[in-house]
Amino acid sequence: MAKKYIVDLDEDEVSQLQSIIKKGKHKARTITRANILLMASEGETDQAIAGIVRAHVATVQRIREKFVVGGLDFALKDEVHPPKPKKLDGKQEAFLIATACSNPPVGRVRWTMQLLADHLVNVGIIDSISDETVRQTLKKTKLNLG
Repeated sequence: MAKKYIVDLDEDEVSQLQSIIKKGKHKARTITRANILLMASEGETDQAIAGIVRAHVATVQRIREKFVVGGLDFALKDEVHPPKPKKLDGKQEAFLIATACSNPPVGRVRWTMQLLADHLVNVGIIDSISDETVRQTLKKTKLNLG
């Protein structure tokens, strides 16, 4: 089967890729992509490249396609992912902090992260929340409960 995306590098691109590989100051993912492009331009098969760089054949094909479609920078760089929306808004965070600063439930010495998460759900502030999200929120506000 003929390859749909043929990698043809000019001298500048080859020297740029070789410097990325030799310096080692880039992400491992970028170095792997540079190796894939260099081997692809030398005529190696996708299966051989995948075996050498320890990647899946689909990864080699995807990098080859990204180079042909968008150029060298597009093939080497990661796509920007949109940020995750915050679980708690300002009012919900304020309620969490006020609850953490209040007296703990009867029979407890202090609020735990899980108690706070369960309390937010029971009160109806939020549908679901993990104790880790509670911890990160309180850490962001530098609230020390102990």
